[in-house]
Amino acid sequence: MSVAGTATPLLEVRRLAMHFPISEGILVSRKVGDVKAVDGVDFTINKGETLGLVGESGCGKTTTGRCILRLERPTAGQILFDGVDISRLERKQLVAMRRRMQVIFQDPYSSLNPRMKVGDIIAEPIKVHGVEPDANRRRARVRELLSVCGLDPKFVDRYPHEMSGGQRQRVGIARALALDPEFIVCDEAVSALDVSIQAQVVNLLEDLRERFKLTYLFIAHDLSVVRHLCQRVAVMYLGRIVEMAECDELFDNPLHPYTQALLAAVPVPDPRVEATRTFRPAKGEVPSPINPPSGCVFHPRCPMAVEGCKRARPELTELRPAHWVACSEVN
Repeated sequence: MSVAGTATPLLEVRRLAMHFPISEGILVSRKVGDVKAVDGVDFTINKGETLGLVGESGCGKTTTGRCILRLERPTAGQILFDGVDISRLERKQLVAMRRRMQVIFQDPYSSLNPRMKVGDIIAEPIKVHGVEPDANRRRARVRELLSVCGLDPKFVDRYPHEMSGGQRQRVGIARALALDPEFIVCDEAVSALDVSIQAQVVNLLEDLRERFKLTYLFIAHDLSVVRHLCQRVAVMYLGRIVEMAECDELFDNPLHPYTQALLAAVPVPDPRVEATRTFRPAKGEVPSPINPPSGCVFHPRCPMAVEGCKRARPELTELRPAHWVACSEVN
């Protein structure tokens, strides 16, 4: 099944699955099960687009991003980047592809080497990939990247611990841009920052997308940030995508019961409006990915569930133009 738009897809994910084996035993280890972190995911990202991937903690968002970058070899499925299935590439074949795909990590404190100066951190991928062998030109490129990301070029001689969280994240963005990539995975790129700094970094990411014609997979749980930055949004629950649509369409007209519960949980900043709301959270707790429910994974918590939801796994279906939902009870 393809969930493609009218534009040219840069990335196409088909039936992606990532299962982590569970073993027990000390002297003799044996497999006793799997953690189904990602379990059959389909989506496309068009060139120049930002796709938001949202959901509760532990739903498989980060694992999906890691599989796309081939930091993890997926258990099953295809990951087509510009027509090439990178899920089957070997290490040597991946080297050239890695220049075109980069990542901005969640934690700006742990993602930078504390023993390296900022200039060396940003220059490292340029040096490793042999993009610019001349040291003087490499230093000039590093200063240019710092300036592009809103930092003083003099920061090249600073260590990460001498900078604030927002400045460190800008260094991480500069490092991601060092190889002139086409596609960047932003893995909770602003969640560790103060709200005022979040806004600055989100605006920076948006400016960089337009300036360098970048394509983003924006993994987040802050729905207000997603609405500001993304063109389309995919909602993930327990390793599966349950709804995907244009950003405004999904926020204004959510169809899947889980998406409705997710949006209803967002507090309203006006206390008078908040006091009149009748929010009903989804009942129960998120099931274990080791033993997910049969059929629709959301049916134990769903207010619309019927007996058939326990048996049949609903596929993503286009119920409205470019609005895909995995629910047999929504029409």
